[in-house]
Amino acid sequence: MRVYHGSLVRVHEPEIRQSTRTLDYGTGFYTTTSYKQAEDWVRKRMRESSSRKGYVNEYELDLEVLKQFHCIFFDSPTDEWIDFVMSNRLNKDFIHDYDVVYGPVANDRVYACFTLYEGGVMNKQNLLAELRTYDLVDQYLFHTEHALKTLTFVKAKEILL
Repeated sequence: MRVYHGSLVRVHEPEIRQSTRTLDYGTGFYTTTSYKQAEDWVRKRMRESSSRKGYVNEYELDLEVLKQFHCIFFDSPTDEWIDFVMSNRLNKDFIHDYDVVYGPVANDRVYACFTLYEGGVMNKQNLLAELRTYDLVDQYLFHTEHALKTLTFVKAKEILL
């Protein structure tokens, strides 16, 4: 299967980097099966950094090899997915032991809903009902160096603003 990673640089050798902010699934290397999602993300990063160039890096993901790892899969928004995302976002010390996490991307629209939920304006059932109306893109988080070995670099497409 092909997965994509948007970046300001070509990423031939994916690596785990510590983030300066809390992320949906924790620290690691994020990819998506949606080329458009990766391109949109890199364009956003380009605007934020005033960079004129970025890349959509493409990888082959070996799903058979992935079965050997400790993974969690959220095929759609669920109570467990919300709890997992909130734990990662709200608790800087939260650490999970999964090699790979798969599930929906909490994009800007989803993030706004999470903010309402976090602020007590929306309850979990209403949040789930709202999220189920969205056409959500997926993401894979590779949380360990060992899990990164399931990815093989294919190519990087240059994106210009």
